[in-house]
Amino acid sequence: MPTPAEQTRPAERILTAGTLPVAAMLLTGTVALYIALVAFGNITDFETNQQFVRHVLSMDTTFKDNGLKWRAVESTGLQDAAYVGIIAWETLAALVLGTSTVLWARALRRPHGLRRAQRVGSIGLLMILALFGIGFIGIGGEWFAMWQSDAWNGLDAATRVVTLAGIVLIVTHLPSATAPADTPTDTPADPKNPKDPKDPKDPKNRL
Repeated sequence: MPTPAEQTRPAERILTAGTLPVAAMLLTGTVALYIALVAFGNITDFETNQQFVRHVLSMDTTFKDNGLKWRAVESTGLQDAAYVGIIAWETLAALVLGTSTVLWARALRRPHGLRRAQRVGSIGLLMILALFGIGFIGIGGEWFAMWQSDAWNGLDAATRVVTLAGIVLIVTHLPSATAPADTPTDTPADPKNPKDPKDPKDPKNRL
């Protein structure tokens, strides 16, 4: 006949799914899947976003009287090199975040691996923030005036990605994200030592 402790184990396992390390794993996995699909789409449908990068860097769809046209990069070789670099960065970020997701999953059973999962995930998330925050919003949006273009404007999408990655980074750095799941602290009394070890009447516990 199962003991009361054994009867509560299934319930404890279900409650473990609501812990922050599980949330960190799922959130990291979400970003990993997203950026992996983005990279895969750019590789298999190379020309679509190739045109996007070319138009943004050439600034040919910004305001006609734009005084910032001197910033434009008109060399198609440099434009394509930038696009290939973006794809490579996205692919690497997907691999790092995918690795972090696996590490989070393993750490659910081996809590000593939580810190490693957090650090690897932080690298991947910072790569995402650098690409979409610095690259698309900062350089693309402001330096190449992408905000002026109605046809080739990726600021809204970049903002969504930066927001998502930022939230995930914050969640994974909350103190309890790297803390092991709660374990039951009630243990049966030792028949050889009937005193409760936390009994305030015990002189040893008054120090």
